Amino acid sequence: MESWKKNIILFLTSQTISLFGSSLVQYAILWYITLETQSGMMMTISIICGFLPTLFLSPFAGVWADRYNRKTLIMLADAFIATSTLIVAIVFLAGYEHIWLLFAVSAVRSLGTAIQMPAVGAYIPQIVPVEMLTKVNATNASIQSVVFLVSPMVAAALLTISTIEWIFMIDVVTAAIAIMVLLLFLHVPAHAKAQQQQTMSYFSDLKEGFTYIGRHSYIKGLFIFCGVFFLLLAPASFLTPLQVTRSFGADVWRLTAIEVLFSIGMIGGGLLMAVWGGFRNRVHTMTGASLMFGGCTLALGLVPNFWIYLAFMGLAGISIPFFNTPFTVLLQEKVDADMLGRVFGVLSMISSSMMPLGMLFFGPLADRMVIEKMLVATGVLICIEGLLLGLSRVMVEAGEPLELAGANEDDQVS
Repeated sequence: MESWKKNIILFLTSQTISLFGSSLVQYAILWYITLETQSGMMMTISIICGFLPTLFLSPFAGVWADRYNRKTLIMLADAFIATSTLIVAIVFLAGYEHIWLLFAVSAVRSLGTAIQMPAVGAYIPQIVPVEMLTKVNATNASIQSVVFLVSPMVAAALLTISTIEWIFMIDVVTAAIAIMVLLLFLHVPAHAKAQQQQTMSYFSDLKEGFTYIGRHSYIKGLFIFCGVFFLLLAPASFLTPLQVTRSFGADVWRLTAIEVLFSIGMIGGGLLMAVWGGFRNRVHTMTGASLMFGGCTLALGLVPNFWIYLAFMGLAGISIPFFNTPFTVLLQEKVDADMLGRVFGVLSMISSSMMPLGMLFFGPLADRMVIEKMLVATGVLICIEGLLLGLSRVMVEAGEPLELAGANEDDQVS
């Protein structure tokens, strides 16, 4: 087996093990707070604790991903998250079962995620050949979708036979296994910048990252597109369970069905992208995915039959890897290796903040107007945004395969 294949299998295996444990804890915390408090305010506090630290730390974590060994950062982030989880588990076992401890551990885990996300995004192209990035990222997306499909079921089953602190212990064990796999079996030299003596100050590195993004119009365009896209995604992501309850019936199986169909769609979409690879121009694939998701969002606001509703939910799930995979690969291919961490850090800040910020607007609005109208409006706006992406000369040129992009590179810098 080629060395890069062995390395990426080891890396994705470690990350899948870690992700499964983390996902179990996230669902356990969510449901514990829901069952114990039955309070919308408590849920809101929990969501804020889960995303605000990522929002603020991500740009700084991106600098670390460029200055230091990325594998080491990933292991340290896993260890940091596992240690905080272990402390809360011990405190709960001692009888101090306070909700504020769950808020605190959510915030600490969010800090670890902020460190890990840009490091992972920048590490994959370090160990994978450029021509295999699409297949690897698409395969990883399918694996993550399987984890997100299975983990809530496992978490629910465990909560019926055990207590939350023992679920916390599972996360500690999975994190330890993931760290050992990376430490003992994955031997990849640090990237060039991490091996050099750092002559620039930390904040100069941070400023350089924002300057780099500002100088490249295609990166600015992608990030602006993403910010608006994630904002418009909020109703379809957060309000569809409430819509189903109001419009089709408050049955648990209906809520389960929409989550399962969406996850199955994402798994299928990731596998299709791994086999097909998308259109030659990555932006054309992203445009098609945006139009597909926008059309499905529009349909979710119009269809009167629940079974047809489920079909569109599955199609919406398929469109997500069709967008995320070429988006990630485009950055991994085109951004300078020494800047990848900082670019992914800013992307992490955007992706972790825009949907929750969108809910600050769409959430209260859902009590004043029917959710179907919001889905129709946001679906139309997503389609318009997708068309604008596909009509942008700068973005289309940036989406060209790497070997064809050299002639247009100067046009992408402004």
